[in-house]
Amino acid sequence: MNGKYRYLIMAMIVFMTVVNYVDRGAISYAQQAIIEEFGLDPKSWGEILGYFGYGYMFGALFGGMLADRRGPKYVWLLAGTAWSIFEIGTAYAGDIGMALFGGSALAGFAVFRVLFGLAEGPTFSTINRTMANWAAPKEKGFATALGLLGTPLGALLTAPIAVAILSVTNWKNMFLILGIIGLVWVIVWAKMFTDLPEDHPKVSKAELAEIRSKEDLLKSEASLAEAKQIHVPWYAFFKNPTLVMNAIGYFAFQYVNFLILTWTPKYLQDTFDFKLSSLWYLGMIPWIGACFTVLIGGKISDALRRRTGNLRIARSGLAVVSLFLTAVCFMFIPAVESVGAVLALMAIGNAFNFLPNSVYWTVIIDTEPAKAGTFGGVTHFFTNIATIVAPTLTGALVASSGYKAMFVAAAVAAAIGMVAMAFVKPGRSNTISGKSITS
Repeated sequence: MNGKYRYLIMAMIVFMTVVNYVDRGAISYAQQAIIEEFGLDPKSWGEILGYFGYGYMFGALFGGMLADRRGPKYVWLLAGTAWSIFEIGTAYAGDIGMALFGGSALAGFAVFRVLFGLAEGPTFSTINRTMANWAAPKEKGFATALGLLGTPLGALLTAPIAVAILSVTNWKNMFLILGIIGLVWVIVWAKMFTDLPEDHPKVSKAELAEIRSKEDLLKSEASLAEAKQIHVPWYAFFKNPTLVMNAIGYFAFQYVNFLILTWTPKYLQDTFDFKLSSLWYLGMIPWIGACFTVLIGGKISDALRRRTGNLRIARSGLAVVSLFLTAVCFMFIPAVESVGAVLALMAIGNAFNFLPNSVYWTVIIDTEPAKAGTFGGVTHFFTNIATIVAPTLTGALVASSGYKAMFVAAAVAAAIGMVAMAFVKPGRSNTISGKSITS
């Protein structure tokens, strides 16, 4: 890699995140076959999609702590193996529920979706720990954004991958194939990754010096870097308003994200009578812009940091503007009728939603680098209440008020996130040595 081995590590993280997101989103494209086979209704289907979040919350919380204590490599291998196994198990979840849980396929899916979510939960807090170890200060925003690229890219690729597999085989084999791909990634990753760049033979002294350089640190970042060895308990998260408000802002992002991921295929089929064969490209449309803005947002954030020297403008300011525009787009969707207009507004709104995606994680690194994994996990725990609320609430809203209500709910969530991010002050730690460090 000519002195840039860390970029290969980042590329592999992108690939892993794509696998992660395809694994979690594929069930949405198998919904018609699963619903027909087990006699489910919209409300129960929403519950199945929401069960993932119960495990995901706790996986995020404990995965981040484990990444700080045992190192990210340990968590990567454990989580990747586990979620791949439970992805395979999802193929048999309904049958197991029928056999073991009083004839309830719903209960079987509940068990496997919770366990699958638990295994996938550590992903993004472990990415945060990895980037804190491997990224140079001047590229933290972009590096975090690059790690998060797998989210919209994986969601975009879920449609053609899932539809392609379903066109040649059944939904059960789809889960088997996706699970095997995850296990292959784990084997490759085990051979090429180390917790720290200092421990990797392919990281040159020049690259290591660049990663550990303090020349580009702002004053607040330098102060926090010097405090790395001070013990900070996990519950100190709640003493820092910046971290709490950042988690609320991230909740808003995740609500919109998971709503689109889980309900778009069924919405298109129910509202516009599209067949599964059409969803391979229609399901991609809401994610196209997001694949670019998730990277552009990291670049914009780093550029604002360099030009203004103000982390609040660079991080939370970007998020406030983006979430406002997200809310506007989703509020307009119920007013349009054509599928083209709906998909265009969804794509633009989702693009704005992803613009500050890296901000939520970078704020944690800016504010508490010594606890990037643990506090990332706590943040992700509360954020991923949205992975339960979004699909479950949507199921109830669709059953009672129709699909337009789900877009209004998304706009409200984005507006709440916008307000929360206005109070975020990155780089200000209330938990290190009892001092307040301002940016």
